[in-house]
Amino acid sequence: MISGFDHLVVAVRDLARGVRAYETLLGRSAEPMREDDGVATALIVTDNVAAELMAPVGDGETAQRLRAALEAGEGLKSVVFASEDLASTHRRCERVGLAPAAISERAGWSSFRIDTERSHGVRLFALQRAVPLSAQPAATGGVTGLDHIVIRTPDADRAAALYGARLGLDMRLDREVRGAKLMFFRCGDAIVEIVHDATLAGADRLWGISWRVADADAARARLAAAGVDVSEVRTGMKPGTRVFTVRNQSGGVPTLMIEPSRNRD
Repeated sequence: MISGFDHLVVAVRDLARGVRAYETLLGRSAEPMREDDGVATALIVTDNVAAELMAPVGDGETAQRLRAALEAGEGLKSVVFASEDLASTHRRCERVGLAPAAISERAGWSSFRIDTERSHGVRLFALQRAVPLSAQPAATGGVTGLDHIVIRTPDADRAAALYGARLGLDMRLDREVRGAKLMFFRCGDAIVEIVHDATLAGADRLWGISWRVADADAARARLAAAGVDVSEVRTGMKPGTRVFTVRNQSGGVPTLMIEPSRNRD
């Protein structure tokens, strides 16, 4: 089954610019850029997930789809879950009606896509690697890893059925905060956060990312020194946490940096 996150896909119009922004944001270096079917990509690996930056550079079918996605703006476009037994994960997705595509085999990894209509508009994949990704050391004040992703939904019960019952993620929180229903689903050592948004109609939407840092003050100082627009550090919603908002240079992704509580669940 799903063991955690493998990577998050952020679509940008200019890959070199996007990579520079995310190397600064995460305080980590990108792996060499690659190109396939008119799309250039680069990975930046943290301790528990990679950020994959993608930009169209040619005329392939994949590049055309990416350009169509970019018409809605840069941002978080896909979530790729990690699996330690992809064939078993694929069978489960078939049994629970998620209509997964056939498993695609590549050198070093295999993956499949969950039918986007069955996942209510969110592009979800599962992937198994022959060799796990290896993170390079982070800069002082750099990101240690992913804390959570945020998905907005017009139908909280539908989202709970998908991420809990069908995908098998462990629900850790279900409550109302400031009039909004929030649900947290554990995925490895990170979280899928579902936010009920009554203003949406139809599809769910990938929205934001919260990155984990060891020291919010050091992380904010590092980013501010690099010219990134950041808020002041403030107390987080969860007791014991400290957070600040990143206002630009995040590839169109609403971004929060969070220093976890020492008593983190």
